[in-house]
Amino acid sequence: MSTHAVVQELLRRIGAGDPGQIAAAYAEEVDWQLDWPVDEHGTNIPWIRHRSTRGDVADHFATIAAAHDPHTAAVTIDRVLVDGADAVVMGTIENTVLRTAKHYRARFALHLTMEAGLVTRHHVYEDSLAVARAWAF
Repeated sequence: MSTHAVVQELLRRIGAGDPGQIAAAYAEEVDWQLDWPVDEHGTNIPWIRHRSTRGDVADHFATIAAAHDPHTAAVTIDRVLVDGADAVVMGTIENTVLRTAKHYRARFALHLTMEAGLVTRHHVYEDSLAVARAWAF
């Protein structure tokens, strides 16, 4: 599969919301990074933590789903850029945190790398301040 095809399939799976199916698009070992300023926002948000395996990926998406109201979730993809095995997905996410009932909107850039049709790198850069504010009481 081409890099573009892998990205489109991953986005379809994320949209469908099945953590196991999402994780199946990832390699067993994943280079995973979240742009999160621990010094400023701490580590108390359950889905924001280090990940490195396919099982961790499934847990990440399950934890995000459990923390948000599915009726208010939305993702807008503005652009997908592909260069060889790398892709960057740019867009906006919207969610409402269940524990606070606060809605947030955060722009993001997701850098993915593919190998043998699987995602091996997942680096996401997002508006961490919007997420932290929605999580806090």
